[in-house]
Amino acid sequence: QTQFKISPASGLIEPAVQRSSPNQDARPAGVEPELVVLHGISLPPGQFGGNEIEALFANTLDHDAHSYFDEIRGLQVSAHLLVRRDGTVIQFVPTTERAWHAGESCFRGDQRCNDYSIGIELEGEDETPYDDRQYTTLQAILRAIFDAYPRITAREVAGHCDIAPGRKSDPGPAFDWLRLYDGLSEA
Repeated sequence: QTQFKISPASGLIEPAVQRSSPNQDARPAGVEPELVVLHGISLPPGQFGGNEIEALFANTLDHDAHSYFDEIRGLQVSAHLLVRRDGTVIQFVPTTERAWHAGESCFRGDQRCNDYSIGIELEGEDETPYDDRQYTTLQAILRAIFDAYPRITAREVAGHCDIAPGRKSDPGPAFDWLRLYDGLSEA
């Protein structure tokens, strides 16, 4: 199993493929990460393995390549990390910066989750089971986050559906939360 390490100074996670997204900015002064938000994404919907997610986060998506892409034309989004179906990790935004992943959101009464969260996209969709390798990788990433940011524990890991109920459904019913938590408690 791969071990991940976060440099609190740079916000970079090793080993991860680095692909910088322009869709980021500074966190508010004095704000440190204290929440992890899990998402599910596939582009086009239900298709895995292409470079469309990376292109979306880089603002280089060919919106004419698929009819769905016209619906997201002009969208400027990112996440700190993407965990591919094979467990590969791509980092788009350092954890020290604010990624644009949560949108209008609230966690335990605190609005604007982008300000204080780390966004992790899982390549998947609501109704398709996630790959075993994604759970293994996600658990290792979360352990590294817990080490780098002691205020974050398993209780501060939420789904996009939890911070934007009614607006978002990901990572969806196919995501096995108990499997995630069981793997974290085994460490």
